[in-house]
Amino acid sequence: MFRRSAIVLAGACLLASAQMRDNTDKQLDCKGNRGNRQARSCEVREQSMASAPSLSIDSGTNGGIQVKGWSKPEILVRARVEAWAAGEARAKSIAGQVKVVAQSGRVSAKGPSNLNREGWSVSFEIFAPHRTGVTAKAHNGGLTLSDLHGALDASTVNGGLHFSRLAGKVQGTTRNGGVGVVLSGDRWEGDSLDVRTTNGGVDVEMPGGYGAQLEAGTVNGGLHIGFPVNVTGRIDRRVSTKIGAGGPPLRFHTTNGGVQIHKPGEKPSTRRVRPA
Repeated sequence: MFRRSAIVLAGACLLASAQMRDNTDKQLDCKGNRGNRQARSCEVREQSMASAPSLSIDSGTNGGIQVKGWSKPEILVRARVEAWAAGEARAKSIAGQVKVVAQSGRVSAKGPSNLNREGWSVSFEIFAPHRTGVTAKAHNGGLTLSDLHGALDASTVNGGLHFSRLAGKVQGTTRNGGVGVVLSGDRWEGDSLDVRTTNGGVDVEMPGGYGAQLEAGTVNGGLHIGFPVNVTGRIDRRVSTKIGAGGPPLRFHTTNGGVQIHKPGEKPSTRRVRPA
């Protein structure tokens, strides 16, 4: 009995992981103008660290975070360190004072404070084993989590949230920014998904035939679902319903913005919820 149960469990894990991508492409770089008229210094730093059950990341005041799942048994931290000042030498001096700390499951950036019309930022691109829990916090920057399974918590003040092919217990919040979610498979693997924004829209790509307990709502905006559902409540603002064969709860909420839920390859509908 034990052997049979172990085989079934292993098969379920393989099925879930099969929906996830093995991310190996490095995309963070110093190309392009970041929109600052002052002199600018930019460099990308890399370092590896041992894998850990969970990862805590804080980008500080300025900078976004990307965490991507891969099949390697280690964590790769890539940090784009930028600084700006009136002159190039001064910008390089500020960048040289920025320290990226990556050890014992924690990643953060520290740099000089009390700068007058000067500044610095650190954006992270981190590759971690698929089954890694993540807590990611930013202030002025977006957050992207993809191909991960675990306890995942992403929060920012000014920036968007982008979640792709995740599983586990996942939550994300932003005050000023949109939310994009890409679901895979035929149901959510894990406990739940809960994403919220105050000022921004929510766009969800959901495969046909997906099963879940869906909760979606907005205060000031439209609610649009690209397939028939049985609904309760005021369908132009809020929906709570079982879709497909049902499953764990998926919650999508915004205060000022619309909610769009549509199938892959389809443009977000301009129609409101269609009752089944």
